[in-house]
Amino acid sequence: MIPKKLDLLQGTLDVMVLQTLSAMGAQHGYGIARRIEQTSGNQVLLNQGTIYASLVRLQQRGWISASWGTSDNNRKAKYYSLTKRGVKQLAADAEHWRQLADVMGRMLALKAEEGK
Repeated sequence: MIPKKLDLLQGTLDVMVLQTLSAMGAQHGYGIARRIEQTSGNQVLLNQGTIYASLVRLQQRGWISASWGTSDNNRKAKYYSLTKRGVKQLAADAEHWRQLADVMGRMLALKAEEGK
């Protein structure tokens, strides 16, 4: 069975990128995208334009930094890492998503109970 691709809510990809960098340390854009796809069970599929737009946005906000390095296959690649501001933002975003997921879980459970 092929998993269905999920449409992401606004802001979701940025949190996924921040969390990926928090968990894995500095990564290049391709590596970040593949890790998000892998972690999502291939329900989130990212093209280069989507991931790089997020990386530019996060870098402009000061939540990640970038530096050039050499990839595993000996190619020049830009590596991204979390800044202190990014760590704080990730903590705030993660708490927001936990609260939102909790509320949605309660709302969906309520609907299920009403139908009984």
